[in-house]
Amino acid sequence: MGFPGVRFGQSSEIYPLMEDNVAELKKGSRVTGSERDKLAADLRKKYDSGQSIRLLAEGSGRSYGFVHRILSESGTSLRGRGGATRGKAKK
Repeated sequence: MGFPGVRFGQSSEIYPLMEDNVAELKKGSRVTGSERDKLAADLRKKYDSGQSIRLLAEGSGRSYGFVHRILSESGTSLRGRGGATRGKAKK
C-alpha cells in the first residue's frame, strides 16, 4: 500500500509527509504571535511550491479549515479547485 511517510499527489509527484513539511502541532492548541507568523510563512512556502491544503493539513495535524484560514490571512493567492469545468451547453 505504498511507502511509509510518502504520499502520492494527483500529479504523481511524491511529497514527504513529515520530513520536509511543517512541524506537527498539538491538536487544538492555539497558535499566536510570532509562532503563527512562522507557521503561516512555512505553510505558504509549501503551498506555493505545489502542495495542497489537504496535504498541508494532514502533515501539520491541523484541519483543512485552519490551514485555509492561515493561508488566507497571510495573503496567499489560493488556487482554484481544479477538475472538469462546465463548458457551453451543446446545441
